[in-house]
Order: sequence, then structure tokens, then C-alpha cells
Amino acid sequence: MIRKLKPINVQQLLSEKGMRLFSPSDFQRIFGVSLPATQGFIKNHSRDLFLKVRNGLYALRSDPPQEEIIANRLYAPSYISFEYVLSRYGIIPESAYAVTSATTRLTREFIVNGKSFAYSHIKKEAYRGYKAEKAGGGAILIAEPEKAFADYLYFVDLKKKALNERIDTRRLKKKTALGYIKLFSKKTLIKLAERIL
Repeated sequence: MIRKLKPINVQQLLSEKGMRLFSPSDFQRIFGVSLPATQGFIKNHSRDLFLKVRNGLYALRSDPPQEEIIANRLYAPSYISFEYVLSRYGIIPESAYAVTSATTRLTREFIVNGKSFAYSHIKKEAYRGYKAEKAGGGAILIAEPEKAFADYLYFVDLKKKALNERIDTRRLKKKTALGYIKLFSKKTLIKLAERIL
């Protein structure tokens, strides 16, 4: 253990342990120091060594995690979905400006290091259809393409998102997509999906 915390040693050990994102309690556990020592060290090195992702969540400036990893840890429980996933799979041609995620918590948006992370609330019954995927030495939770389509269409039906006229559903498994659509229990949504698919 490191008794007197030195920035170079802290950086090296966090990198060795693959701690791309960490909380003060993670820091305490790794370095065996008190909470006041942890808070003081993080505060004193917030400009040179650490990137504040949000209150209680930090990353190394020299080795920031991928945006998908940040998205999962920033506001949990959540999984990446909507336009971000549709763009990733070529279902919509445009690149997504924000990393978009579904959550059972309140709808929120965060800006981290100039990047937007948007979280949209869905009901618990529809919170499924995602998988764990390896990324950046860890794992991310990301929607299957059909579930991202269902999540997106749900908000189109609610008039909270505009329908992308260039959406290409040919790569989607229609039966799987409709199964996810039905989780929302909305007749207007089912009709909309059937028309688009």
C-alpha cells in the first residue's frame, strides 16, 4: 500500500488495476487511506490528474474511459439505446450527437468533457432487451438493435422524438422488434411499428 499518496504512484496503480472510472470509496479501498485523505487528494489533483465525471465519480485524465463506459456508470441503472445504437448498427444514417440511454430513473442529461449523455425514462416492464458487451477493459450494457428501435419508436409515439424519415428497418428482425414494442403496452405504438416495419 502507498502510505503517502504521490500522483505518479496513484496514476500508475489505478492504470495497473484497470480503474478507468472510480468513486472515492474505490480509491479508499485501493490505497488504504481515510475518507478525508481521499477527498483531499482528489480535490487537490482535480485539474492535473483527475477528470470529474460527476459528483462521486472520477477518471484519470491521462487515460479516460470510452464514452460507452461512462454512459453506463454515470446514471445507473441504464443501458445504451435509442439513436446511438441505431446509428451504430446503420439503421439511421446520421451519427448520434449524444450517447443516448434508457433508464428506469428520471429523465436526465449530463455533459462530461464536452460530450452529452442523455437518459430517457422507460417503465420497468420494458427495461430489457440489452446485452453486456466487452469494451475498454470492462463491459457495457447496450440494447439489441430491435430494442433500440422499440425504445426510439416509443418516444416517437409520445411525440417526444421526431421520426427519422431515413430509418432503414431491413436489418431488423421484425418479430423480435414487435415483441419489444409490445412491452410498452400501447396500441398506437404497435400500429406505428407495424407501419414502419
